[in-house]
Amino acid sequence: MTRKTVDCRKYPSAMNCSLSISGEEEEVVRAAAEHAVSVHEHTDSPELREQIRASLDDEKATV
Repeated sequence: MTRKTVDCRKYPSAMNCSLSISGEEEEVVRAAAEHAVSVHEHTDSPELREQIRASLDDEKATV
């Protein structure tokens, strides 16, 4: 299974967040949603999680 990644640097914010999260898709969606709620003051919802899921990239292999 391809690991997925999401990177806050792709989405400018007032706090210039630099967090990057990678792992299996469901892990990343869950962790990114928790981060979005606790740091960026978003409301956790199915819509937020779908936006996160749509923004996932395949992690580049580092061998």
